[in-house]
Amino acid sequence: MYAIVEIAGQQFKVAKDQKVFVHRLEEKEGSKLTFDKVLLLDDGKVTIGAPVIKDAVVTAKVLSHLKGDKVIVFKKKRRKGFKKKNGHRQYLSEIQIEGISIKAPAKKAAAKTEKAPAEAKPAAKKAAPAKKAASKEKEAVKAPAKKAAPKKAAPKKAAPKKAAAQKESPKK
Repeated sequence: MYAIVEIAGQQFKVAKDQKVFVHRLEEKEGSKLTFDKVLLLDDGKVTIGAPVIKDAVVTAKVLSHLKGDKVIVFKKKRRKGFKKKNGHRQYLSEIQIEGISIKAPAKKAAAKTEKAPAEAKPAAKKAAPAKKAASKEKEAVKAPAKKAAPKKAAPKKAAPKKAAAQKESPKK
């Protein structure tokens, strides 16, 4: 059985009793953690979350806090005399996965789901009059647009007169 879980912003494939190095966690050494962001679960049957699997939990224990290996960052531009050397050590936490489980849904949650469809039907009836009101508003908006169209046509008739005035000026 394994799971893909998001821990401290990164995704890890974990199994029971596995040790994992993750970015530094704020919990003390020896404390227990639970991770709810389980993205995939394989227990003989693969379950994929959308984006996470509800009621799936990964429990872990913090073993120690430590620093990772030193990484040297060296920059150089040839023929320019530019050299820059930096180093970095990442702060890490070592955790051990104690278990992967799926919580059983509570009976109260089942009762809420039974009531939800009955409440949804009246809400749908209320939505229909709102749509009718919205369509009436659209019709009201369209009506003034038709009245405004003849006003725009009048200036178009004035435009040819200006063209005739321009033709007369070159003859002089």
